[in-house]
Amino acid sequence: MTAIVVLTTISGLESGKKLARSLVEEKLAACVNMIPFVKSTYRWEGKVVEDDESLLIIKTDSSVKEKIIKRIKELHPYELPEIITLDVTGGLENYLNWIAESVQQ
Repeated sequence: MTAIVVLTTISGLESGKKLARSLVEEKLAACVNMIPFVKSTYRWEGKVVEDDESLLIIKTDSSVKEKIIKRIKELHPYELPEIITLDVTGGLENYLNWIAESVQQ
């Protein structure tokens, strides 16, 4: 078992809640934290853009990494969603075990 964190930004609280709930209900994620109202500045189609977004912090197991990426792409309203995975190199062992037990492998 290797825990990972997946990050994605999304516009609108309702879109974020829907995506988070779907990932947990489908057992692709153990937990999703949503940080509302982050200000994103990025380059898109040759212009610098600023948007209000929410950041989803998704805790899951590396065994479902490809499945969760695919599902986020299916559910995400953006043409090109941010999907970044980070390996978890440590943490409370019981919590990491809970992540593994909560995800359908």
